[in-house]
Amino acid sequence: MIELAGLTKVFGSGPGSNRAVDDLTCSIEPGVVTGFLGPNGAGKTTTMRMILGLDHPTSGTATIDGKTYRQLTEPLRTVGALLDAKQVHPNRSARDHLRWIAATNRIAITRVDEVLDIVGLTSAEDKKAGTLSLGMSQRLGIAAALLGDPRVLLFDEPVNGLDPEGIRWVRTLMRALAAEGRTVFVSSHLLAEMANTADRLVVIGRGKLIASTTVADFVAGTDAGVVRVRSPQLETLGGLLSGAGIDTTAEPDGSALSVRGAAIEVIGELAARNGITLHELSSQRASLEEAYLKLTDDAVEYRTANQ
Repeated sequence: MIELAGLTKVFGSGPGSNRAVDDLTCSIEPGVVTGFLGPNGAGKTTTMRMILGLDHPTSGTATIDGKTYRQLTEPLRTVGALLDAKQVHPNRSARDHLRWIAATNRIAITRVDEVLDIVGLTSAEDKKAGTLSLGMSQRLGIAAALLGDPRVLLFDEPVNGLDPEGIRWVRTLMRALAAEGRTVFVSSHLLAEMANTADRLVVIGRGKLIASTTVADFVAGTDAGVVRVRSPQLETLGGLLSGAGIDTTAEPDGSALSVRGAAIEVIGELAARNGITLHELSSQRASLEEAYLKLTDDAVEYRTANQ
């Protein structure tokens, strides 16, 4: 388990200081995939670096199974991480890159061959790391994270550069690792993929915690209660709903109404009282992307001109 308690990181001092992570408190539990979401500049990578002892917190703590990273006697056997897939010696082969990591952590060389097979790089093991594509580099980074067979795993944007088959492979791997009881903490900007991969979410913006919950509860908590209605008497129904003070929006092709602010039962009963035939009356749930954009709108630091 990863536990963050009042975790804070301030870069610089005085008026020009930057509070990259601000009093972050949450737990990342074993046995599930926890997605780490937030706009660019939200503090996700800084948070992961503090968990791994690469940055020192200004205040607060980040612990792995109750210990800071620096207190772990065999860190690679406890936690594996991928933060930057290109941080490798370019002239070492993929296999030699893993061999030196294994040697410095007293890990059997046979484990190198195992992880190369797991990530699908056996056929490329003799290629120099500097010549690998981004997708292959990501696989090599994942192999390094798995080398010590750790209980805790952190991945920062692990699907960057991967093709659809590779993305599906990462999804399957993450869920399999969590099913073994490991703690899996993964950041990604691919929200549709995160919706298919993660069980829980930690969402931050401008360094502050926005949500720490299940994917289902996160989406439900921002659901605007939209009901979709189709009827051969749509115009009449729309007039009745508007007359009752209920917000309606016609879909672009005019085939249905989106109704907000009214329970599905209220709409159905209104239609029944007025003899209106309904062909569809369904509750429309927000997607993870819609929920995320709604909750993080005020926390976006970098916007394009047309937003």
